[in-house]
Amino acid sequence: MARPNRLPNPALLISTAQKVLKASATLNIPVYATTQNAARLGSLCSELTLPPAAFEADKTAFSMLIPSLRSALTAASPSSYQIAIVGIETHVCVTQTALDLLAEGHKVYVLADGVSSCNEGERGVALRRLEREGAIVTTSEGWLYECMGDASIAEFKTIAGLVKETKASTTDAVQALCKM
Repeated sequence: MARPNRLPNPALLISTAQKVLKASATLNIPVYATTQNAARLGSLCSELTLPPAAFEADKTAFSMLIPSLRSALTAASPSSYQIAIVGIETHVCVTQTALDLLAEGHKVYVLADGVSSCNEGERGVALRRLEREGAIVTTSEGWLYECMGDASIAEFKTIAGLVKETKASTTDAVQALCKM
């Protein structure tokens, strides 16, 4: 996600993205990141550190499902994926990415505390539309527990610690960003 300076609550958005990146590392979930025309709009914000194995590409298309990402997904596994989306702008790039992924048969989670739009009113409209189209709109914490599925997995203690560590910022993000 490019530097979200012009968005409401940018620190909360960044905090959610950081939590998702940490959890992805713990749960061995691949990370795919794109920037939108980085030469004009800026690179990935400096607060977000992608894992070394992350797929990263710049794009001009509004959907992040560009040919290089589609190839990376297919190379990893030819079957459908469960994909969680965080980023900006909810009503443009997030929506078009989610719709493209849904059209290809993927299960799509849009993390409501991890997406934003410069015009706050656009966000809720986009999230409601995505739900109607079949995306699962949830919170980052809800998604983490769904990924784990069971407290008996080895990674549970680490993820539970991350949830505890980010409780205050998650509460703030949910209160500020999860209005639909």
